Amino acid sequence: MTTVAPSAGTRLDAPQPRLLAAGVVLAGLLALRLVAISIDPNSLYADETQYWIWSRDLDWGYFSKPPMIAWIIAATTGVFGNADWAVRLAAPFLHTATAAFLGLTAARLFGPRAGMWTAIGWATLPAVWLSASVISTDAVLMVFWSAGLYALVRLREGGGLGWGAALGVAAGLGFLSKYAIIYFLLGTGLALVVDAPARRALLSLRGLTAAAVFGAIVAPNVIWNASHDFATVSHTAANANWGAQLFNFDELGQFVGDQLAVFGPLFFPVLVAAMVAAARGEAGQAARPRLMLALYSAPALAIVAVQAFISRAHANWAASAYGAGLVLVMAFLLDGPRWRRGVMFASIGFHTALGLTFVAAAASTPLSESIGLANAFKRVRGWEETAEALARASAAADVEAVVFDNRNDFHQMQRYGTGIEADLYMWRRYAAPASHAEQVWPLPAGYDEPVLVASERPREIPLIGRDFREFEPAGEIVIPLGGERERVYRLFRAEGYAPVPRTDAYEAWVAEIRAGD
Repeated sequence: MTTVAPSAGTRLDAPQPRLLAAGVVLAGLLALRLVAISIDPNSLYADETQYWIWSRDLDWGYFSKPPMIAWIIAATTGVFGNADWAVRLAAPFLHTATAAFLGLTAARLFGPRAGMWTAIGWATLPAVWLSASVISTDAVLMVFWSAGLYALVRLREGGGLGWGAALGVAAGLGFLSKYAIIYFLLGTGLALVVDAPARRALLSLRGLTAAAVFGAIVAPNVIWNASHDFATVSHTAANANWGAQLFNFDELGQFVGDQLAVFGPLFFPVLVAAMVAAARGEAGQAARPRLMLALYSAPALAIVAVQAFISRAHANWAASAYGAGLVLVMAFLLDGPRWRRGVMFASIGFHTALGLTFVAAAASTPLSESIGLANAFKRVRGWEETAEALARASAAADVEAVVFDNRNDFHQMQRYGTGIEADLYMWRRYAAPASHAEQVWPLPAGYDEPVLVASERPREIPLIGRDFREFEPAGEIVIPLGGERERVYRLFRAEGYAPVPRTDAYEAWVAEIRAGD
């Protein structure tokens, strides 16, 4: 039986062949991913387009997210231009850096072999194959999360004030990336309680330095939120959707199933087993760092699972659990019976095969259709054709504006609809804005020029029509997306925008007409 034991700080000063091998693998995957995004024929996802729009107006915060992703896109597009690949350019580098930080963390705790396989394991996770091909807040968050974990490990080993400052910088920049960094702070608090080395490090001048640096970095975003009625916080709370039907076993089951796809069908149950083993104090000398890693992983999984049961949860909401979680999984699989290593090798091989298939399908529309993956790419196909069709329709209708009921369509036309001569606006379903698009570009009340309403949501059409003095059908647009999928817009020529007040009586009317659907 092999035992992976922790060290008080495994010496990595001398060249480590296993870590060098991991570096070669990471470099190869980075090169592959850079080629993949450069030849990807698909458009940006709507969220990516929204982040790109933010990057053209830099600020300390935005309606639904902190500012870091906009800053990063501004940097890459400022150097390389506004092509889709330039918007996404940082994503492969971010995940490569995350893999490197996690590998170094594992090497400090459990030795170079654990470091090598942790780095390779992260770079080949199912979710990372997707996330490294798009620019997302999770990719940005995880590089700072993993850097913070590495800084904490160095502090546990006796690192000085510099490592305290590094912890504060990593956590602060993570806060500016995504508020899910709260799980890192929660894990740090739990580690302070149960892990003596972490407690000694954090309850010292080094910990005070980390806290001071963190506070200085996050202060501008907190001030921005306060000056904007805590818009980002309110949006995050609204996403929880606790006003909907509560207690959903199907949503909980869906969340667990999603995690098998995000982290891997074998890695996820292994993570659960490894956390249980860590809580029981198994693995001898390795028990203490494993428990610390479990405390960084478990809160996100537990809290989001409860959220899923109460209401709903998206697949990526617990993504921050998997940085420390992967280090723990690799330590667990490299320890004990030989079959555990078999699970590790099989998982990495399976994840890599899946990832390469995804990369090939993304690059080739015919291939994605032939292997049944066309539906996976429907949201990033057909936008240029959509823009051309809307440009023709708006010109034919002789209107001054095109109005959308879906923020995704609106943002995609902001990027790809340069041929649309009319202004672009959003229709508001509620009195308060539900998105950045509704906040910044709402159709002004009293707008009396003719507009073309392009609705992708049939249920909203009676509501939209009631907000106009004149509202006449003007045809429809159908855009084939492959795999028998279509994007359909119902068009209306409208004038005299006078939105009905969104009162309780209005909501009762909406409920009544929808009950009859």
